[in-house]
Amino acid sequence: MSSNASWRSFFATCLAGVATGGAALGADPNGIAFFEQKIRPVLVEHCYGCHSAAAKKLKGNLYLDTRAGWEKGGDSGAAVIVPGKPEESLLLRTLRHTEDGLEMPAQADKLPDAVIADFVTWIRLGAPDPRTGRVAEARRADKSWWSLQPLRREFAHDRIDGFITARLAEKGLTLNPPAEPRALIRRMSYDVIGLPPSPAEVEAFAAAHRVNPRAATEALVDRLLASPHYGERWGRHWLDVVRFGESIGFERNVIIDDLWPFRDYVIRSFNDDKPFDRFIVEHLAGDVIGAGDPAVEVGSAFLVAGPYDDVGNQDVVAKANIRAATLDDVITATSGAFLGLTMACARCHHHKFDPIPTEDYYRLRAAFEGVNHGRRVVASAEERAAFAAATAPLNERRGALVAERDALEREITVRAKAAAAAAETPRPKIDPEGTEERFEPVRARHVRFVMHASTANPKAATNARLVEFEVWSAGPEARNVALAAHGARAEGAKSATAEDFPEAYGAQLAIDGRFGEQWFIGNPAVLTVTLAREETVERITYRNAKDEMIEDKAQGATPTDYDVQVSLDGREWRTVASSAGRQPWSVAHGIERQRREIMTPAERKQLAAVNARIAAVDRELKAVPPLREVFVGKPAQPQEPTFVHKGGDPMKPGEPVPPSSPAVLDHVTAPFALPADAPEGERRHALARWMVAADNPLPPRVLANRVWQYHFGTGIVDTPSDFGFQGGPPSHPELLDFLARRLLAHGWRLKPLHREILLSDTYLQSAAFRSEAARTDKDARLLWRFPPRRLSAEEIRDTLLVVAGRMQLEPRGGPGFRLYKFTQNNVCTYFPLEVHGPETYRRAVYHQNARASVVDVLSDFDLPDIAFAAPRRANTTTPLQALTLLNHGLTIDLARALAARLGEADPVAMGYALAFQRAPSPTERAAAEKLIRQHGQEAFARALLNANELIFLD
Repeated sequence: MSSNASWRSFFATCLAGVATGGAALGADPNGIAFFEQKIRPVLVEHCYGCHSAAAKKLKGNLYLDTRAGWEKGGDSGAAVIVPGKPEESLLLRTLRHTEDGLEMPAQADKLPDAVIADFVTWIRLGAPDPRTGRVAEARRADKSWWSLQPLRREFAHDRIDGFITARLAEKGLTLNPPAEPRALIRRMSYDVIGLPPSPAEVEAFAAAHRVNPRAATEALVDRLLASPHYGERWGRHWLDVVRFGESIGFERNVIIDDLWPFRDYVIRSFNDDKPFDRFIVEHLAGDVIGAGDPAVEVGSAFLVAGPYDDVGNQDVVAKANIRAATLDDVITATSGAFLGLTMACARCHHHKFDPIPTEDYYRLRAAFEGVNHGRRVVASAEERAAFAAATAPLNERRGALVAERDALEREITVRAKAAAAAAETPRPKIDPEGTEERFEPVRARHVRFVMHASTANPKAATNARLVEFEVWSAGPEARNVALAAHGARAEGAKSATAEDFPEAYGAQLAIDGRFGEQWFIGNPAVLTVTLAREETVERITYRNAKDEMIEDKAQGATPTDYDVQVSLDGREWRTVASSAGRQPWSVAHGIERQRREIMTPAERKQLAAVNARIAAVDRELKAVPPLREVFVGKPAQPQEPTFVHKGGDPMKPGEPVPPSSPAVLDHVTAPFALPADAPEGERRHALARWMVAADNPLPPRVLANRVWQYHFGTGIVDTPSDFGFQGGPPSHPELLDFLARRLLAHGWRLKPLHREILLSDTYLQSAAFRSEAARTDKDARLLWRFPPRRLSAEEIRDTLLVVAGRMQLEPRGGPGFRLYKFTQNNVCTYFPLEVHGPETYRRAVYHQNARASVVDVLSDFDLPDIAFAAPRRANTTTPLQALTLLNHGLTIDLARALAARLGEADPVAMGYALAFQRAPSPTERAAAEKLIRQHGQEAFARALLNANELIFLD
């Protein structure tokens, strides 16, 4: 066999189909969430009346109540939606009223532009649509819906296994036998802490398990739950649920560098086993109940952890819509995470499927009306006192110096005003379209343009802009000798940078002869042009009009006051022209110009001295460690009452709605209502107290389901943030209430509930496949076996690092690391790193996850883009996953590190122990030894890191 053949043979043994194993390709939950929140409600309200199975008269033979319906199309026989191609989709053209005779909705006004834009986005996402088959019978849930009922108090069983085995018995099924020790400790280790067990831990557990399986398993569970890595694993789950992301999203997508304290707070809370009712209250009102306690106050960063649009549109309608969308994110996140309700579907109208009136949506909005995104100081009283003690004397000294400077400035200003009033200004003020200065012909090799003021600032020209600066030669055939095309060179500081385009905003743009890109003038505000050769020059011209569009606000400020200087050698300069005699841009500009003229040398010296002393104090102030600012939001008292938005349009206010509890649960939970002008903090605190009230069944029910989901892969309700009519029915409804009651009995603490689940026979059974059981329950929803799974994105990366011996588990927390290069130029760009250096060898939970960023390895294995919450991650299998694991620089670097760990004595045994915590079979050993002989230990290590067994659990 050739060396290449042996390589392929060993990979065939070890890889076992990374690209073909695992879960089937599934729809993107983010796309489905977008459909459910933005598209389905519009279809139901505006389209189902004519285009559904429930329509009295079907129009155009077109069904829009199922995916199959729009794929089949109507009378034309062609699909009305082309996934990924909005402009080719007939449905979009009918919504835009550009298709004569086919305008939709028929005999009604065109849908709002924002709604049509949502359809464009949806189609570009591939038109994800979970509706299969024919539309469900036209009905909806009422307040008798199962999830809206009180928790049961009496149960048929007193242990988890009783509920499971009873359901299995109904189908003639039984549990699998117990899992073998190696499979069990791998399963539990990843499940609880997200890391593989060491070979020594597996060996020790197997030995203890042989003596006393129950005692060994209980000790393992207790050890794992006590590990600080438990919070890292389960905190990551919760960050998915609450749509935690460290950039703002939308078009600018600016990175957020001070939101990581919330991530650390979540991890710390899980490790401390903080009662979850307290955890919920801290999310909604941590700044209210924990003011002055950073460890609590940071919890309210939940409210602002989602995406928001910070463009700051000044149009009244656009501004109102942006604000409505911002609060919609908070309402959606809150209702989904804690209540399992799709409250956002009631934003425009009463919920079409659940008993949620539109007023309920605005009751929540009233509670959050004062929430604003942003950062502020989060510090204890002691920290604030220490900071004040350190800075107060310095601020006092600075205040005295500023007063001294201001007194001198006032004296100069009095004289400058008088001089400005008497000044003669025969020449016109500068013109952004083009300002010319003429002077006596002079020989020059260098020309310098020294700017003192701009149209935006009478005191400085920094941050102003120039499109072109021209230097004209003397004589009848004058030419612009400052052009770069003629060999000239420009130098000058710039006030903006673009990391991905180093030439952007530079001084060279002022002499390129093109009226588009601008030089962003920096500090000092001086442009120096070196000509190709010595020339006789007699005038300069500068302009700041981009393509002569002087009304374009983006052109920026224009220099107004200046000196034009020339030099032959670049060392000695002579002023040949200036802005003197021109009409000032404003009165303030005229006064400032005269200040420069009438100030005496003594006054200049005195001002320079006092400014130097102020600068010295400023340096001392800067040396004092500042109080920490965190992106926790900046709540403010609402200035207006909350109104229902008719049709979801903030410009169409309906009835006022006070901060109060949603009526959807008023039959089981005591309601609350506050005055319309209630204090901002009290609104959120009252909502939080209502959420965790003893008689509110949804939060414990939803939370118990999430815990079950993360242990078994699928929740008892498989739509973990939707317990409504459109959500999945519970597979074991009585068990769900039993778990919720157990959670409450444990004081809302998760670790005791984990322990009950982990020690149940249902969890401890093997994952062995039984064909006869699969014929009855192919997805194992009834849990006749433990559901095998592939590792999550973070687990895969963490495992590669651990096996290679490169994982840095300490220090925990703090600012995250980045697997991308971040650049900012109004909008932000995230470039995936080609090389993942040692500074990135931390647990993936500490990665600074930015929205819309692609991160190699993590993104390939379904790390969600947190534009929405990800209560249940996608689990796809693609060729790119196998290619990434095989060829990415991280895998290659870690294979090299793993090869060094294997030693020379028995690298095959060591490799299998480190990667799989077992010994190789004779066949595996023979293939591995042959591979090592022909390709070396690094190739063997690379194969181990690509093995299917490494990333799948039984």
